[in-house]
Amino acid sequence: MIPPKPKAAPRGRGILRLAWAFRRDLLSALPAHFYHARMAEFRSPLIHSFFCNDPALVRMILSERPGDFPKSNRLREGLAPLLGRSVFVTNGPEWAFQRRIIDLAFAGGRLHEVFPAMRAAADAALARLHEGEQDIEAECSHAAADIIFRTLFSLPIEHDIAAQVFHAFRAHQDAQPVVNAAAMIPWPRWLPRPHRRQTRRTAAEIRGLIDGLVAQRMAAIANGIAPDDLATRIMTTPDPETGRLFTSAEMTDQVAIFFLAGHETSAAALAWSLWLLAANPEWQSRVAAEAAAAGPLNRLSDLSSLQLTRNTFREAMRLYPPVPMMVREVTGPETLRGRPAKPGAQIVISPWHLHRHDRIWHDADAFDPERWNRPDNRQAARAAYIPFSAGPRVCPGAGFAMAEGVLMLALITRSFRLFPGSHPPVPIARLTTRGKDGILIRLERREPQ
Repeated sequence: MIPPKPKAAPRGRGILRLAWAFRRDLLSALPAHFYHARMAEFRSPLIHSFFCNDPALVRMILSERPGDFPKSNRLREGLAPLLGRSVFVTNGPEWAFQRRIIDLAFAGGRLHEVFPAMRAAADAALARLHEGEQDIEAECSHAAADIIFRTLFSLPIEHDIAAQVFHAFRAHQDAQPVVNAAAMIPWPRWLPRPHRRQTRRTAAEIRGLIDGLVAQRMAAIANGIAPDDLATRIMTTPDPETGRLFTSAEMTDQVAIFFLAGHETSAAALAWSLWLLAANPEWQSRVAAEAAAAGPLNRLSDLSSLQLTRNTFREAMRLYPPVPMMVREVTGPETLRGRPAKPGAQIVISPWHLHRHDRIWHDADAFDPERWNRPDNRQAARAAYIPFSAGPRVCPGAGFAMAEGVLMLALITRSFRLFPGSHPPVPIARLTTRGKDGILIRLERREPQ
């Protein structure tokens, strides 16, 4: 069984048709030869772009010379209503300051400390699941949001503010096109960036709720009564170079990206993992048996026995990377695979295409968790697997996401039998790789063993 893959677009589209297609979905907007080409160039009077699938070129851009290829300002302009100037969109000294604090806050065995909160959220998610057909994507989104709030602010999703943020994020995901008009054309700096009214409204609602959480936590820190969770750690960690802490406004920006990166991306990866197991009963049986033999899974170290479950989660992120594309910008004259690139040119690195590239991966479109144990896969895994990006800007929560995904996948699979729903999902890229009409799975509760 070949997992669902969107139909590719015809070649030779103009800039206006491409821009319109991008606003609906990135994956179906691009032609099929991107799954084979090392690089593709797109040039028009308005924009000059390179789509890079060459592992050596990707390594140079992300890991070897990241300062020469910063995050695209056009991407930042599209996401600014929600993310402000968070670590996800900034560059240079501003990004370095933010990243130093965040890396310190996540260091020192922090994952072990927050694992009990993660486990409690997983138990709550299991209690909400029921037999019958359901949109597992929505359930995974609920569970991931609960984990973020419990580990970040010590609040379960049932808390009023947490629930409001969660529902506002769902509305924002539906309202926000993955590519804003400002990302496609060189929009004059002095003009306000065009955003949908609903996009601005939902972003303002989310940021207002986060502002309140940050203000409450700052007051608790000042009074010495703040819980020892990730929010407190981040807000009390000084920059080792300047000694400066995040301001309230800066913290709001960071919480917005933590919630987006740790909520929507984790939910998407888990939902696709569960659907792939539902569609492949032989792999599901093996994962369920491994999870059943693993014991209570009450400690982070217990996850080390779940090797097949981990490989299944990795394979799901290969086929359905939560962040399907990344955009960088050329800052100086460059030559990319023999082609000149001037400052301002946009470089698109697509994990979606890189992870399915038929020159790099054997049976690139097939679901095969066992590939992660085979020696012939090692080179592809090192060179062309970037679900969390790579280099200095690799996701600081990668370990958190892997622990969360493996834990949830094991607990759900050993508690329920999974079957495909009434229609297969259609992958679509908005802010993350989602199912166009959800991801339907039918659940049957397993008998206790």
